[in-house]
Amino acid sequence: MAKFQYYTQEKLDELRAELQFLKSQGRADMAKQIAEARDKGDLSENAEYDAAKDAQGLLELKISKMNEIVANARVMDETNIDTSKVSILSKVKIRNKKNGMEVVYTIVSEEEADLKAGKISNSSPFGKGLFGKSVGEIAQIQAPAGLVEFEILEISR
Repeated sequence: MAKFQYYTQEKLDELRAELQFLKSQGRADMAKQIAEARDKGDLSENAEYDAAKDAQGLLELKISKMNEIVANARVMDETNIDTSKVSILSKVKIRNKKNGMEVVYTIVSEEEADLKAGKISNSSPFGKGLFGKSVGEIAQIQAPAGLVEFEILEISR
């Protein structure tokens, strides 16, 4: 059974464009590389041909995986996000109970996660720990440094 992933419209458009590029330009480039390697002589001892065929297999695997991702993608309507609890696409302001440091994260799908941009995956330990919590609740998250407690200060979209 396929697992649905929720994306912003922008990210889904980006994934579709990349998939289309791989199917058209990526395959065309790969066919050209294989043809060039084939023209160099005996295929039984042609390492360049073998490498091109391996690269073609990897390209087809990537296309297959991206097809599955796009097929199982769902666009999350940001206007319907319930800001009473942390959910996908919620912007969450939290405070570390130990050191008082405050940070803001947006909960996104795995493919959209980018810590530098403040986007964390809903399947990460942080995402799972924050998911479903309300303002004022304490989220206990198992981090590499041990159990860390965060207070939910604000939820927005």
